[in-house]
Amino acid sequence: MDVAEAIKTRRSIRSYQNVPIEKEKIEKILQAAQLAPSAGNYQNWRFVMVRNKETIKKLAVICANQSFIADVDTVICCCGTKPDHVMSGGEKSYCVDVSIAMSFMMLQATELGIGTCCIGAYNQAKVKTLLRIPDDVRVASLLTFGYPHFTPAPTDRKPLAEIIAVEHYLQPYQ
Repeated sequence: MDVAEAIKTRRSIRSYQNVPIEKEKIEKILQAAQLAPSAGNYQNWRFVMVRNKETIKKLAVICANQSFIADVDTVICCCGTKPDHVMSGGEKSYCVDVSIAMSFMMLQATELGIGTCCIGAYNQAKVKTLLRIPDDVRVASLLTFGYPHFTPAPTDRKPLAEIIAVEHYLQPYQ
C-alpha cells in the first residue's frame, strides 16, 4: 500500500477484534512517530503507550465513557513536553507537532491493517493522573489501535472548492 492508498482507506475505527498487535507492527508505528517532523526539530513530545487492559478500561471511562476504547489492544497518549513553546506565527508548536506525529502513526497503522481512532474527548487531569504525566506536559490527544471488526464506508468530504483557496482566502480553487 502506498501513502495515497493509506490516506484514502484510513477510517476512524470504533469496533475492534480481540487480537493482539504484533510487537514488530507496534515498533513500526512508534518509529513513524519518531520520524515525524517538528518545529525546529525539537521533538518536544512524548508518547505513552498503554497495553494493560485494566488501564485501558480506566481510560475508556476518562475518555467520556467511550466504551469501545475498553476493547482496543493499544492506546497511545500523545503529549507535548513544551506546551508553552510558541512558533513565530503565534501558535503553540505542540499542537502542530504532535498532530503530525499522530498522522504518521495512523497512516503507518493503516498500511499494516491496524485500525485507529483519534480521541479528543477526555479529561486532561484524570489522564495525566492515571498515566503519571507531569503537570508541565500537555496531553494533546489519544490514539486507539487494534484490528478492526470491519471498516466503515467512507464519509462525505467537502469539495475542494469549499476548502481550498488560491492566492488569497476569498478566491476558491477551481
